[in-house]
Amino acid sequence: MDLDFLPEHAEFRKEVRSWIEDNFPKAIRDKQATGEHLNKEEILSWHKILYKKGWLTPSWPVEHGGTGWDAVRKYIFSEELARANTTGPSFGLGMIGPVLYTFGTPDQKENLLKPTLAGDIWWCQGYSEPGAGSDLAGLSTKAERFTGEDGKEYYKVNGQKTWTTQGHFADWGFFLVRTDPDAKKQEGITFLLIDMKTPGITVRPIITIDGGHEVNDTFLEDVIVPVENRIGEENKGWTVAKYLLGHERTGIAGVARSKRGIERLREVAGNQLADDGKPLINDPDFRRKVAELEVDLQALEYTELRTLAGESSGKGPGPEASLLKVKGTEVGQRLTELTLEAADHYGAPYFRGFPKEGGNALPIGPDFAFKAGPGYFNMRKTSIFGGSNEIQRNIMAKAVLGL
Repeated sequence: MDLDFLPEHAEFRKEVRSWIEDNFPKAIRDKQATGEHLNKEEILSWHKILYKKGWLTPSWPVEHGGTGWDAVRKYIFSEELARANTTGPSFGLGMIGPVLYTFGTPDQKENLLKPTLAGDIWWCQGYSEPGAGSDLAGLSTKAERFTGEDGKEYYKVNGQKTWTTQGHFADWGFFLVRTDPDAKKQEGITFLLIDMKTPGITVRPIITIDGGHEVNDTFLEDVIVPVENRIGEENKGWTVAKYLLGHERTGIAGVARSKRGIERLREVAGNQLADDGKPLINDPDFRRKVAELEVDLQALEYTELRTLAGESSGKGPGPEASLLKVKGTEVGQRLTELTLEAADHYGAPYFRGFPKEGGNALPIGPDFAFKAGPGYFNMRKTSIFGGSNEIQRNIMAKAVLGL
């Protein structure tokens, strides 16, 4: 893995930084700065700007929309996006996209992958269920195959999915369903693409502890899905699901954004006064916590760079995706803990979205306290979704240590 920074890489960083400054919409930039939630149109506007530039999916194969950048350029690009505090593209792009270009049929690539890249299709994920979260293979949503009156093959889907991120925005969803109830758990699962406008689908909001609406319950009652919407073979969906989770777990690590978060933490701790009247960053105990976090993040960064280098050589995410997921979420959670610690008692009034969105409408303490409480609570979920950290440790024990 060659990660030396050459003069051409410095020029590339300047190019990326300048382009982001000129093209990242000010309205979104302002909302990001105050911690307000973005709507679907705002997220898609940045998605489409990146797509038009050709920088939406740097790690994808060039023939499917990738940039052909080396690992260093991909790393620099992610750093600059985080530095500018940009939002991500539409949900699911980095998960269903690789599935479609790897396992999809020509028709699926043409009719679903291309519109997804263009920002014309927004996806949601139908994996977790009330009784199948960490043990995803224990899912019970069933799909029964039948022949329609038109002579074509269909599935009738019944069940419930939960924690459906941004399902209220979604045009399509990728779902795991059980098609063989008598097979071993992993061997009876099929991967289906479902149009969210299909009759029988109900999306009900779940309001999280920080007051936001990101996730939902999704109910499927006699939902009819054409067999042509299946990815891969029937009862072989677990293979596809594991491939998708590898990409999701790599993305959850969020190294670049954690680096920007630590920079921001140092800024606020330099201005926030401790009980002795001196800046909080001068407190030995607080400074030690920040230093330990930076060391862990640097180690994680090199692991992510090795993963990027592997992807550049044509390798998909391996067991290191589980390591990235575990350590990345732990670092992110510790970062929000320290931010809330820096806010001290000023963080308390901001639980569950108080004051209302729009900034620090009631100036109680420093401005950053507006996001400290909600940010802390929202980050609790990251060690659970994408496969809980306990499950990821089991994967590493088997795949890496051979236990």
